[in-house]
Parts: sequence; structure tokens; C-alpha cells
Amino acid sequence: MTKTILLAIFTISVLLTGTIAGPMGLIESADALKSKGNPVSQTNSKKVCGDRLCSEIPTEIKSEVKKKEEVKTEKKAESAEKAKQVPKKDAKDETMKQAKEMASLKVPKTVTGVITSVQDPGQGHEGHQLAIVLPPSKNTYRGHITYSASENVQLVSLHGPLKDGMAKGQATWTTDGKTKFGMTFIDNEKSAGFWQFAGNAIALHTKDSKQFTVTYSVTYTELVKDGENVIMKTTTSSQDPGIGHETHQLAVLLPPKDEPYRGYITFDASEPIQIVSLIGPIAKGELLGMPTWTTDGKTFYGLVLVPSKAAGSTPFSGNALALHTMNSEPFTVSYSLVLTK
Repeated sequence: MTKTILLAIFTISVLLTGTIAGPMGLIESADALKSKGNPVSQTNSKKVCGDRLCSEIPTEIKSEVKKKEEVKTEKKAESAEKAKQVPKKDAKDETMKQAKEMASLKVPKTVTGVITSVQDPGQGHEGHQLAIVLPPSKNTYRGHITYSASENVQLVSLHGPLKDGMAKGQATWTTDGKTKFGMTFIDNEKSAGFWQFAGNAIALHTKDSKQFTVTYSVTYTELVKDGENVIMKTTTSSQDPGIGHETHQLAVLLPPKDEPYRGYITFDASEPIQIVSLIGPIAKGELLGMPTWTTDGKTFYGLVLVPSKAAGSTPFSGNALALHTMNSEPFTVSYSLVLTK
């Protein structure tokens, strides 16, 4: 009986020991598996790109990326090649070019002073007085003068020298009878004033033998004669080609063109003239009774005709500029004309 009880107790002990040892072995195995596992970012030692393995990215995407990189590389190479082909600017040449450009700029000059007149050296003017403001020059002066004299004075601008045979009735000025200038002679019968001018010499004048004194301030630019924007000429008029003007005389100074002219003219003619400015062309239906000028009855210009003396200075603008008389006999005019932008 006693042996039977002891055997039963021994058997139960063995069973209990096995029951406890089983779960302990499982726990150790689980810990062992966890410690030997792969990182979350890898599976089977392969990298993960987003929601898939990097090795699984489609081939066409890789090709596209590669193409873009190749295009960038080619563009960089082209830019580098172009940079090599562009010739380097010579520093000395660039400096000389800039210096020439600066030297070509026409900067206005201003001169102020007081002048006492002297005997006019011009032939036929021996009994007159002259105060020379800007001496004769091969270039053309363009500017304005403000003056105040001790008596009434006349304004003088010379144009030239004239070519042989060009002195045909207009006022001229010469010291030796050979070199002649067209002379614009304006008598405003005033001792003070403001005058805009263009010409190869500028002076104040009286017909008295007594000296006079003048205080002045002159601002001017000296321009190359017969340059792109400077015209100094003497011309003789011809029959006006305009319909209805067949018995008139016309000296065309600036021919008609689409882009309007703008500038200043100082002139001297052999007789009193009218200054003509043409505006247009204008459609015939837009004229509405205005004075017009046409050579063919198809192309019309508005006609601005301003009566003037034989000599004068005036600004102008329009699509053509001319001088005109209603006489049939030709006239001659010497002038200096400066175009402005």
C-alpha cells in the first residue's frame, strides 16, 4: 500500500516538471527568433523604396531619369563650347570705342558777356557797326541768344560760303568780294529780345557809325555742315507742281515723306516768301474745306502757308517743308536748316 502511494507521488512529480519545462523552452525560442530577425526597412537583405522593393521599380522609369540626366549633361557641354567660341573683347578697343562715342556727342555751350561793336568789315557796310557773337565757321551753329543793347539792333546770320554762281539776288556779305555768304538780316526795331538761330556766323548789327554795347547770353551747338541733321544750301525756286499753283514758284527744302520733320530754319531770300508746311497725306473726305496741295488729284496734303519776309528764323514741323511765292519769276534763297528729334 505504502509502495503504491510513493509510486503515485513520483509519477505526478515527473509530470509536473515536464509541464513547466515546456513553456520555458518556448519562451527562450521566441526571444531567440526576435533577436535574430531582419530590420524593418529590409526584407531578405533588400532595400525598400516606398511601397515596394527598389529592385521592383519599372525599367522605363529608370530609363527616363537617365535620359533627363543625359540631356542636362549635353546642354552643359554645349554652353561650355559656345563660351569658348565667343571671342573675348579687347579692353583697349572697347575703351577707344567708348571714347569716340563720347567725343561725338554734341554738348550745348553757353557763353555770356559784353561786346562793344566795331566797324562792319563787310563790303558795302563800311558805315555800319557789327558785334560778332559767334565767328564764321565751316560748321553750323544752332541755338538761341538773349540780348540787351544800348540801341535798337538787327540780327544777322551768315550762311555759306556760297558756291560760285549761287548769289542770285539774295542778301550777301563778303569782306573781299570773293568769299560770299548768304546773309539773314532781321530788323525787329528793338534793343532787347530773344532769338533762335541757325547759321555759320551770328552777329548783332546797326546801320549807324556810332558804336553800341550789348550784353548777351548765347547757348549753342556747333554741328557738322551738311550732316545727317544739318542742311546749309542756296537754291533757286521752280514752277510749283501743285494743281492750281501752276503760276507760282516753289523751293522744296524737305520733300514729302510719311514720318514728319521737325526743326528750325534761318533763311534769306531774294524777295518776300511764304513758308509752306504740308500735313499728310490725308484722305480727301477728311479735308472739309481746308487748303490742300496735290500734284495728281489723288494724294492730298493739308497746306499750311505762312506769309513771311525775305529773311527770318522760324521753327517748323510737318511732312514737307518749302518756300513759296505767288509770282511766276524764280527766287533764290540761302538757308541753314537743323532737324531735331
